[in-house]
Amino acid sequence: MATTNNWFFWAVLSAAFAALTAIFAKIGIQGVNSDLATLVRTAVVMFVLAIFVWVTGKWSNPLLLPSRTWLFLVLSALATGASWLCYFRALQIGDASKVAPVDKFSLVLVAVFAFVFLGERPSARDWFGIALVAAGVLVLAFKR
Repeated sequence: MATTNNWFFWAVLSAAFAALTAIFAKIGIQGVNSDLATLVRTAVVMFVLAIFVWVTGKWSNPLLLPSRTWLFLVLSALATGASWLCYFRALQIGDASKVAPVDKFSLVLVAVFAFVFLGERPSARDWFGIALVAAGVLVLAFKR
């Protein structure tokens, strides 16, 4: 099951690392400005990824990428940066056990955006699961 082409394996690893991200960040931002913490985190990610790309022999000249690729990678980077800034701010003032699940409302938004902009058509079963995630977020978001 854990082959290099198995998306589910990689998605589960992503979820596990995202969970650790929330826990480590919540501990790490105590007494520190959340924006500065995001900058430090981003610098570390950039450094580690540069080494990873170089060691695995995947480096190529990024200036040779098509302009459309650059446009959407830059837009993705800007969205990532905004997401991280908001996430760290939320972690600094809220409980990780509440912030992280609400952050996962992005799953619902990805499904809707993929439907609208990419023409993806999730099944009824998929939409039911997505609705359950949305319901869970609402349960966490609203106080009794």
